[in-house]
Amino acid sequence: MMYEERIEEIDLQRYWLVLKRRWRPAAVVFALSLVAALMASSSQKSLWTATAKLLLHNNQTSELTGVAQNLGDLNSLKGTSDPLATQAEIIFSLPILEATIEALDLRDADGELLAPSSLASELTVEPLGETDLIAISYRSGDPELSALVVNQIMNSYVEANINAQRSEVIAAREFLEYELPRAQREADSLSAALKLFNQGNGIISLTEEAGASVDAIADIDSQINQIQVNLIEAESRSSQLSSRLGMTSQQARALATVTETPAVQSALAQLQETRSELATALTRYTPAHPSVRALQRQEQASINVLRSRVGEVVGPGTSAGLLGMSDIDRNLADQLVQAELNRESAYNQLAALVETRDAYQQQGEEIPLLKQTQDELVQRRDAAQADLENLRLRLQEVLLAEKQLVGSARVVEQAVPPASATVDGKAKYLLAGAVVGTLLGIATAFFLDLIDRSLKTVKDGEKIFGYTLLGVIPRFELDSQPPLVNMATEDGLPSPRIVTLSGAYPMLSGAYQMLQANLRFISSDKKLKALVMTSSVAGEGRSEVCANLAAAVAQTNRRVLLVDADMRSPSQHHLWNLINAVGLSHVLVGEGRLEKALQPVTTNLTVLTAGVVPPNPMALLDSERMATLIELFRGEFDYIVFDTPSLAGSADAAVLGNLVDGVLMVMRPLHVPYDRALAAKTLLERSGARVLGMIANGVDSKNDFGEYAYDERELTSTASHVVPDFQLEAPSSLADSSLVEKDPLEAPSSLVEKEPHVFHKRP
Repeated sequence: MMYEERIEEIDLQRYWLVLKRRWRPAAVVFALSLVAALMASSSQKSLWTATAKLLLHNNQTSELTGVAQNLGDLNSLKGTSDPLATQAEIIFSLPILEATIEALDLRDADGELLAPSSLASELTVEPLGETDLIAISYRSGDPELSALVVNQIMNSYVEANINAQRSEVIAAREFLEYELPRAQREADSLSAALKLFNQGNGIISLTEEAGASVDAIADIDSQINQIQVNLIEAESRSSQLSSRLGMTSQQARALATVTETPAVQSALAQLQETRSELATALTRYTPAHPSVRALQRQEQASINVLRSRVGEVVGPGTSAGLLGMSDIDRNLADQLVQAELNRESAYNQLAALVETRDAYQQQGEEIPLLKQTQDELVQRRDAAQADLENLRLRLQEVLLAEKQLVGSARVVEQAVPPASATVDGKAKYLLAGAVVGTLLGIATAFFLDLIDRSLKTVKDGEKIFGYTLLGVIPRFELDSQPPLVNMATEDGLPSPRIVTLSGAYPMLSGAYQMLQANLRFISSDKKLKALVMTSSVAGEGRSEVCANLAAAVAQTNRRVLLVDADMRSPSQHHLWNLINAVGLSHVLVGEGRLEKALQPVTTNLTVLTAGVVPPNPMALLDSERMATLIELFRGEFDYIVFDTPSLAGSADAAVLGNLVDGVLMVMRPLHVPYDRALAAKTLLERSGARVLGMIANGVDSKNDFGEYAYDERELTSTASHVVPDFQLEAPSSLADSSLVEKDPLEAPSSLVEKEPHVFHKRP
């Protein structure tokens, strides 16, 4: 992932820090913008402004006469638009400006007619508050000309307003005169169509016909109900008689037909007479008597004759037994026939009534359609006649409006030459300069911050290195010393930058105490004794952090050795005000003894200076002698802190880091470039050294935020900027060594002198 994608995140606090870091160039750009705005406003010439007022109103004459009342009204198509603003834009229109230029013969410096845009640039038209007034102002270098221009613009607008309304009236009259004959023809055509429709459908009054049809249907329904009752009665009577006689209605009808035939009646009478004689004979004789037998044969012959004659009338298959019925049965048979006739008559009447009712209903269904068509024709005829009358009325109104037309604008205040000139635009220029200056200042700040490739905040360092942040050392400056002074004082005392010695800066001392506590936390499983401290580039305050950390650890009653392993540009002897006569380089090449090189500076703290600068420091550090020396230091001290060169162009720290327990990286915001930081990280990764974490040094509260910010007053609230008297005693002795004095690395029974190094304040 690219650097910009990781650290240039959308963060308002980060943007605020950019402005805080680059406020000086941003302020310069802002000041230059204001100066430019002031110079631009001072170069403006004096102008004379003339003002007049114009009243806009609806056509009051039309309201009084009642003719063409909407003509000339100030209406808008949109409910949210302002009619006065619309009229103000019309005043700015090209025809009004051109009419004014031609009327006053306004010309430019070349003698040509003035361009409308030039006239409009100095013209101001705006509605006045909640009134119906419009203020028109014009400014120029001539007061008389300003007044003439304003008055002429109003005159041109009023004249254009009247002409516009007159053209509307003329267009309306011509339209009405064209539409009136067409409306007359349409009204006549619709009246004729309605008349033909009524005649073609035989319509006199559809309303009355509809009422009569409803009454007829109701009467027919009543008759149908009565016929249905009669039909039910006839069917019931016929069923009863048929059941009683044991014959159907067809048989009863056949019987009636047979009995009414003369031949059948004659045969039937003869049969009855024979049966009467047979009955009389049976009373006198026995059934076997010849007379009885003769009458029986005669009876059978009469029956055969009767059957033959019945068959001739109604056809074969009719039982002759029906002819032997009694008079009562015959009467009932006649009633059955009559009931059947009544039933058939009632059924026929019912069918006829239903057919008549259906016809009336069909006619009733057609009436609404005819009514709808008729109503449509009537409505169209009435609308056409109403349009005709309206056109006639509007034509009369328009003809009257042509004679009484007045405009909807009136001049209420003429422009007069102004008495004094004004210089406009100063406030606008200043405001514009302030706005532009602010934007340019912000842009300048961000541009400078963008081209600055350094790590700007502690969080940037955390994201780039990916190391654990072990400590944050605030940036501080001494009142009596220039910034970043790391030399010892002239009175023989250590540099006041070693703040953990004097206790004058409690906050700084607390930061180093927090650092040593974090070191203990990360080494809870394995004790750390030898540490290498390095940085990406020179000038990040690495040596100062080493000195303060060593002093802070020594104050916890632990024996600490501070080794200046920066044999390229040593600085620990300057910080501690020591003599660099015999140092690490002397010991490693065998030209100095270790007990002479070790210099106790305070209780529990010993410093081993760098010695003379060798031609190849890395060869000395990456040697068996150096490894042996480190093992010797491990047995004699609780902590060994190595101050090594920066990783920019030097691998000393990476090489030495493989011989100790871990490496500490010092990072100073706004000091180390991005590419140098990546190169240092890559070098440490390739070397295989164990990186314990990162120390942020020189953190500025104006440059950081969140948990890294602090109150600058805390740095000086309890600080004494006068370095106190030093009388710091070194430890009486260190542990005995058993090494033989054949090699400069071999130490005597005591690595340090019996007399400790004592700092005395010079008089």
